[in-house]
Amino acid sequence: MKVFWTEAALRHLAQIHDYIAQDSLRYAVAMIDRITRRSQQCGTFPMMAGKVPEYDRDDVREVLEYPYRIIYRVLPERVDILTVIHGARRLPDIPTA
Repeated sequence: MKVFWTEAALRHLAQIHDYIAQDSLRYAVAMIDRITRRSQQCGTFPMMAGKVPEYDRDDVREVLEYPYRIIYRVLPERVDILTVIHGARRLPDIPTA
C-alpha cells in the first residue's frame, strides 16, 4: 500500500528537523531518516499498529519512533500520514478530510 504524507505532517517533520538541528544537524537528519523509514512500514502492515487511544477510531493508527508518534489513517488504497508529534505533546483534533 502506498504511503502519502499530508501537508500538515510534512510541516511537522520540518519543524522537528529545525528544532533538533539547533543543537545538531547530524542528529536532525538521522531522526528524520528514522521517522520516514518507520512511516514506510505503515504501508506494509497498516493494521498491525495500535489504534490511537485519543481518537478511538479503527482507521487511525500509530507507530512509535521514540520519542515521536507517527499518526496515520488507513484508507482503502493508501495510508495517509496525518502527523508526527512528540510523545509528550497533546494530540490535535483529528482532521476530517
